[in-house]
Amino acid sequence: MVPPDDADALEWLAFEQAGVLTTAQLSGLLSEGTVRGRISSGRWRSICRGVLLTGNGRLTRDQQLWVAVLAAGPAAVLAGVTAAAEAGVRGLRREPLHVLVPATRRAARTTLRRLPIDMPGVLVHRTSVLPEAHLQLARPPRTTTARALVDAAGWAAGVDEAQALLAAGCQQRRVLPEELDAVLAVLRRAPRRQLIQQAVTDIAGGAQALSEIDFLRLCRRHRLPAPDLQRHRVDAAGRNRWLDAYWREWRVQVEVDGAHHMDARQWAADMRRQNDIWTSGDRILRFPAWLVRARPDEVAETVRRALVAAGWTATPPLRRPGQK
Repeated sequence: MVPPDDADALEWLAFEQAGVLTTAQLSGLLSEGTVRGRISSGRWRSICRGVLLTGNGRLTRDQQLWVAVLAAGPAAVLAGVTAAAEAGVRGLRREPLHVLVPATRRAARTTLRRLPIDMPGVLVHRTSVLPEAHLQLARPPRTTTARALVDAAGWAAGVDEAQALLAAGCQQRRVLPEELDAVLAVLRRAPRRQLIQQAVTDIAGGAQALSEIDFLRLCRRHRLPAPDLQRHRVDAAGRNRWLDAYWREWRVQVEVDGAHHMDARQWAADMRRQNDIWTSGDRILRFPAWLVRARPDEVAETVRRALVAAGWTATPPLRRPGQK
């Protein structure tokens, strides 16, 4: 609830920070005795050293985010998947919370290890490069979506997760590949920088899902001609469709199916669309996304046979050292 017009500074501060305050912020507003009295009476709640809640209930999500930032110390901002999720990127992990602090100072790690049970864990990262352009005007403070996704990809547990984060942000239209490029131009020593740069290049070329990125790299690695990605077409019923990968010259199409294709209604719709493509004269191949990643040689050989059957002249495979 928005405070009334005659609200004092304390009420406005509590409103802006979801009721989470630091003792330093209160020093000029209330005496130490008054603060201790409100905590001991149960009106307020002590969250951790130097951070309290102007209430006594369980922490909401907004309050958890404020606790993470305030407990990490001055100039701390939400970052990584936490900042990206706050920017609207869906499907990201909600815990632990990721916070970024300047490399010139140390975060209060002891304080962060003593958070209450209704508070998720907080991971603190340090950076020596955090220009104003990488900060979002938001409450709680956070990095921009582009910086958040680049950081998240660098901090991810594995390569697949890193690529999936970047693809999700672009596929959901929360960030543009050019914005990711601009962040990488500043972060010259970012973790996985080369991988992120390649993923962004693939996304900019039309590969807007992780499975499509994997497929594009598969084509390059096996010396297959580069397909058009996410090509627009109109089906027999006049509906707009987008092709995952299409070789116009040979009229060969590849569909890479994600988890949503396991849904019965989606499956039926896909069969109708596949029939429409076949009756138009195009060849269509379909692969599950896991097969593209787990058995790329098998997928590449199938695509090669389809292209050769359609008239493509295959490039002789490269010989490995020592191979006759």
